[in-house]
Amino acid sequence: MSVLFLEYPPCSTCKKAKAWLDSHQVTYTARHIKEQNPTKEELTLWYKQSGLPLKKFFNTSGLLYKSMALKDKLPTMNEEEQLALLATDGMLVKRPLIISDSFVLVGFKEAEWAEKLG
Repeated sequence: MSVLFLEYPPCSTCKKAKAWLDSHQVTYTARHIKEQNPTKEELTLWYKQSGLPLKKFFNTSGLLYKSMALKDKLPTMNEEEQLALLATDGMLVKRPLIISDSFVLVGFKEAEWAEKLG
């Protein structure tokens, strides 16, 4: 199985996740989330495929999220507006992301990754 791995290389969690992928011989294509920001279309597809609430796709601990006061703004925005906002800057998107044909993983939770990626 080959997956798409969206990362921000300086991020320590992304480094940990990449090391986990390598140590478990998971084939992946790495994509720098800031240099190649996910499009609104990609984010919409991944969000629907994941079954997760859209809020889980936001990097709530990020500086950009905080500086834009999104904690207060997101509840007043509809899904379309939130997806459009996420597509404006990769730093708003929670990472790392794993995208496969059958699932989407948001953030690095080792047990969840082991279950899905074996």
